[in-house]
Amino acid sequence: MLKGVFSHSLQWSVSVFSRMNWIFCFHFENFILDLNVEKNKSLKNIIALRNLVRFYNRHPDAKASIETWLAITKSAVWQKSSDVVRDFPDADPVKNNRVVFNIAGNKYRLIVQISYVRQWVFIKFIGTHSEYNKVDANTIDQF
Repeated sequence: MLKGVFSHSLQWSVSVFSRMNWIFCFHFENFILDLNVEKNKSLKNIIALRNLVRFYNRHPDAKASIETWLAITKSAVWQKSSDVVRDFPDADPVKNNRVVFNIAGNKYRLIVQISYVRQWVFIKFIGTHSEYNKVDANTIDQF
């Protein structure tokens, strides 16, 4: 892995997993921009990834499920919500290009907003099922 610092607030790292797969991970003060580039695949950005890491550090039982979600999401090419449901049959599309995912056997909920054109996924909320019941999945912007 290559690492460096552009300034005190911007760090970067590059990992090579194969000849055709590069992972670029830019760490900013409040979020991580994680870019997965594969030959013949679309670019997938997951915005506010750091919040998922913080969450599974507080809730270790969610880590495996979140890492599985990340692995699938990074390499997915989604053009519409039905593509998401194809990859995650328990996912629930809601308004505003948002999707609710069950994490760790529905113990936790993850809400994302997807830009299908840009292939960007924005983390909007992650919490326990009871915390999820108190928010509006269509408008929540926790991060």
